[in-house]
Amino acid sequence: MKKVTKLLGLAAFSFASLTLTNCSDDPEPIGNPPASEVIENLNNGIMSGSLEQDFTLSAGTNYNLTKAFIVKSGATLTIPAGTNITAAAGGTEIYIAVLQGGKININGTSSSPVIMSSASADPGDWGGLTICGNATTTAGVGAEAEVGGFIYGGTNDADNSGSINYLLIKGTGAQINSESQYNGVSLYAVGSGTTISNVAVVDGSDDGVEFFGGTVNATNIYVENCEDDAIDWTEGWNGTVDNTYISNTKGGFSTAFEADKDNNNPKFNNVTAVSTVGGTALQFKKQSGATITGLSLTGYDVSIDMKDDGPLANVIIEGAEANPLLNYTNPPTVDIANFAWVNSTLSTDATLLQGTVSGTVTLDPSLSYKLNSSYIVQEGGELIIPAGTKIEARDGGTGVYIAVLKGGKIDIQGTSTNPVVIASVNGNPGDWGGLTICGKATTTAGVDAEAEVGGFIYGGTVDNDNSGSVRYLVLKGTGAQINSESQYNGLSLYAVGSGTTIEYISVINGSDDGVEFFGGTVNASNLYLENNEDDSVDWTEGWNGTVTNTYITHTIAGFSTAFEGDKDNGNPTFTNLTAISTVGGTALQFKKQSGATINNIWLEGYTTNIDMKDDGPLANVIIDGAAASTTATYMTGTKVDISGWTWRNASL
Repeated sequence: MKKVTKLLGLAAFSFASLTLTNCSDDPEPIGNPPASEVIENLNNGIMSGSLEQDFTLSAGTNYNLTKAFIVKSGATLTIPAGTNITAAAGGTEIYIAVLQGGKININGTSSSPVIMSSASADPGDWGGLTICGNATTTAGVGAEAEVGGFIYGGTNDADNSGSINYLLIKGTGAQINSESQYNGVSLYAVGSGTTISNVAVVDGSDDGVEFFGGTVNATNIYVENCEDDAIDWTEGWNGTVDNTYISNTKGGFSTAFEADKDNNNPKFNNVTAVSTVGGTALQFKKQSGATITGLSLTGYDVSIDMKDDGPLANVIIEGAEANPLLNYTNPPTVDIANFAWVNSTLSTDATLLQGTVSGTVTLDPSLSYKLNSSYIVQEGGELIIPAGTKIEARDGGTGVYIAVLKGGKIDIQGTSTNPVVIASVNGNPGDWGGLTICGKATTTAGVDAEAEVGGFIYGGTVDNDNSGSVRYLVLKGTGAQINSESQYNGLSLYAVGSGTTIEYISVINGSDDGVEFFGGTVNASNLYLENNEDDSVDWTEGWNGTVTNTYITHTIAGFSTAFEGDKDNGNPTFTNLTAISTVGGTALQFKKQSGATINNIWLEGYTTNIDMKDDGPLANVIIDGAAASTTATYMTGTKVDISGWTWRNASL
């Protein structure tokens, strides 16, 4: 929504601009055909001018909307099922408007919807459908739209402007001026006596459906690729919408939801919004809000945006205050199959990875997959990724990652000749989030701790917990920034148990850590970590597993460390560690009371080999059988041989 009045502009007709002063008693525009001619035109399949009496279009007839068509006070326009109205691509001169006291009855069915569209259905071709009612709005009684002068708003919240059922509308959103455009369907102070169900708006240049105050309710709303907001409301609208499906497959749109001004707490039951291009899902301006249940968001970079720092308490989602840190990536609550009548060309490409995995999903290595957003394996679900599978991660920052929740499993079946690769196109640090696995093993953070990434729950009492198997996996471009304190890692292991297999992992060009262990008992082997900007291997919360064969390389300055241990010392064991830097830096850093046992170590090129950051005891760090030394060179071991690790640099 760009302005309260953006949808109601009436552009000049062929001789002069249209002047309207009141929705219920407006003068005839210059050049508008007389009433008798309007009826004659309708009988000939042409819609133009102002309708001043009841009229029913002929079923099966194709009508041409050649100019503005206005249903005046006291008149009712009835549109039977199967009627097609083709709007001329005339921009702001082409629209249908129902004034205060007028009615429209659209009687489509699932097998024969009413269709209003320009011939090419290009965004902005025409104005769309506008209805003015007598319900309350914070704009007041007899409010006047800035553009066009339509009058709307009254005191009758039960006002009836007719009914709309099975309407498909395309190509709307004509540009009025730099600040204003038409919407697909604009509802100005429309009352609860009006029935709106099964409405689809596709390819609009502005909003799909916008409510300007009023009390009207709606059911089964479908909005696809509207360039501003899919659903927008303002001026204290307080109705209810049941079952909303929103799809964004073209970049540059504004939001799925936009709310503005005063909050009269409208309600949305069952909302499924899917984006393949990132973007913002729900935006609330000023003091606006809503109550939402059954919310499923997929593919958006931002879930909740309180644009003007309004109170989160105004937005209630699933019975709780909205949380911008949550992605609300729940299973879909609205089935797109319910809108088969739309005949959308929306791609249902099976290679697009987003949403949730609740059963068993097996990818096909012959396909090229795209990780568009979060892809979350739920409790009881399993994601199987065969050898050779390539997954291209969208450069979407924190909105793009794979997570396995407690009780879920992942089975990555790469081989030395056919590793699994998950990477952004350019592999730049921070392009996407990485892979996170949550388990039920012990952690000093406790049972059911909350992860700093995603708010995921992890930790329990099952040290032999099995979250699956990850073998021969290459991750590139991970480490998206969450906030000033937190980032995703390449591979994050939260309380993962020893029943899980982690081996042959390559993490290259991560903006944060390569691999981090948050408690747990999981073991790992054959880790290759190249130019990760924070720590190559990081552990905390009492992790006490074993890692065999670790090779770390730093050729770009500014990284943190090769190893970082933090908090309580669970004494993890590292066997065969090689870390080589061409740019100095710190090799092994231990914070607080952390430590480890390291056997067969080779450190080369670091300015500092051992850093006890908080003056913890060197005795907590045992290297080749002795307490660590801050003066030792640690170039006495045998380097890990990676000459056969040709899989480590596999690409998309």
